[in-house]
Amino acid sequence: MSNATIYDVAGAAGVSLATVSRVLNNPEKVKEETRLRVLKVIKELGYRPNVIARGLASRKTTTVGVVISDITRASVAEMLGGISDIAQNYKYSIKLFAIREDMDPIDTLYDIIAEQVDGVLYLNDELNDRLVGEIKKTFKDNNIPFVFANVVSNDPDVPTVSIDYEKAGYEITKLLINDHRESIYLLSTARKYSVNDEKEKGYVRAMNEAGLEPKIFRTSGDTNVNRHHFQAFFSDKKIDAAIGVRDSIAVSFMNIAMDANHTVPEKLAVAGFQNTKYALLSRPNLTSIDVPVYDIGAVAMRLLTKLMNEKDVDNIRIILPHYIVKRQSTR
Repeated sequence: MSNATIYDVAGAAGVSLATVSRVLNNPEKVKEETRLRVLKVIKELGYRPNVIARGLASRKTTTVGVVISDITRASVAEMLGGISDIAQNYKYSIKLFAIREDMDPIDTLYDIIAEQVDGVLYLNDELNDRLVGEIKKTFKDNNIPFVFANVVSNDPDVPTVSIDYEKAGYEITKLLINDHRESIYLLSTARKYSVNDEKEKGYVRAMNEAGLEPKIFRTSGDTNVNRHHFQAFFSDKKIDAAIGVRDSIAVSFMNIAMDANHTVPEKLAVAGFQNTKYALLSRPNLTSIDVPVYDIGAVAMRLLTKLMNEKDVDNIRIILPHYIVKRQSTR
């Protein structure tokens, strides 16, 4: 029996592990020339695709892959704490995979599959419906259990753990409306993400109910970028309240507003989402929607262990409670 490994095949064929995995599991996604070259190497080395394909999908390694977009985000770090604590209880090891904005998430998934993890937690809330569908298909095609943590999807077959972001967006907007604020802006992201879409739906519903005009300003999550956007755009705008889809965006805006002599909260109320460390570090402290990110991580990890062990699960779409933490940035 040949001792050739997937690494041997990738090296001899001059391709990545992801490409070898794709040839074995989704050959239609590989160029014919590349596919034939990989298959030729597999035959020459005596590599057994049927055995390896099963290994990629079902071999027990007691390792869980965790996909993140940016480990520097406070919410991601806290969620990893919940995942790690539960994983430790179940004796699972954690392997992190970062997918940056400039990377193809589907290509990266094949690298994760090649690592032979038992299951995957996908933490990236910066996904749209199309990507959620493609990621789901990739995992299912390779028989890898997965759970989306803090990701919104309307697909009933996608295991998710999150909060009701539409409801949260509605409630934080109503808080400001009830404080007699009328020119309320939602500070969202330029890139379209499913989580922020839900926040926007809640905001728009509350504004429409009150007979107020919804005003959504799209910017970057990078404070080095959005500070310049805020300085330029709001210098001549009437505004008495703002909601950031992230605490960091809300605090960045509040700092710019205070530099321009807007008093908070007397003349300008500001609120955020996630209730991260930024909410407490800002002056004044930021009113924010508390998203239980530690619990989301912990519950997602528990759900994944049940799916990996093929246990009966009553509900694969778990909504955790949220609440508003009122601080000095609103009255």
